Amino acid sequence: MIDQKLLSILVCPVSKAPLEYSAEKQELICWASGLAYPVRDGIPVMLESEARALSDDEKADRAN
Repeated sequence: MIDQKLLSILVCPVSKAPLEYSAEKQELICWASGLAYPVRDGIPVMLESEARALSDDEKADRAN
């Protein structure tokens, strides 16, 4: 779980866009850059090298 205050000030280090928390995947998602940052033990890992690229299916699901 991510604290809402923390989530409101965190931005993607690549695009500077807001992030969306996925509790199911334990990730912070940036739709602008197409990256998902892991949350480990409640701590967001905001390193581009640790992020995974969103799949085309994930992007398509978001568009619908």
